[in-house]
Amino acid sequence: MRLAPAIPIIRIFSEDKAREFYLDFLGFTLQWEHRFEPGFPLYAQIRRSDLTLHLSEHHGDATPGSTIFVPVEDIDALQRELAAKNYPYAKPGIEELPWGRQIQLADPFGNRIRFCEQSGS
Repeated sequence: MRLAPAIPIIRIFSEDKAREFYLDFLGFTLQWEHRFEPGFPLYAQIRRSDLTLHLSEHHGDATPGSTIFVPVEDIDALQRELAAKNYPYAKPGIEELPWGRQIQLADPFGNRIRFCEQSGS
């Protein structure tokens, strides 16, 4: 038996704000999107490197205000990349913690992403 990596589902409330944050700012690529019919809530898959996320406007999917922890390599490069984009709603810095160096960002919907270069990794 093999367990595959989990795919977090992130609750969103605005397709435009989600695209601005996840695609334009964080650099994810849209892989696919689904609606049961026009005007219905969006469900989409995005990906960057080995990280896949699902974004959902559906009421019963996920809890707003959730946090996901994302291990990264070369957090300094990630911080430089994000800072260079001049996203008006986030100015990412690196926090030194006992378990590693971390950038924590909040999306427009109150969800948090913790990118962490873990100590000893």
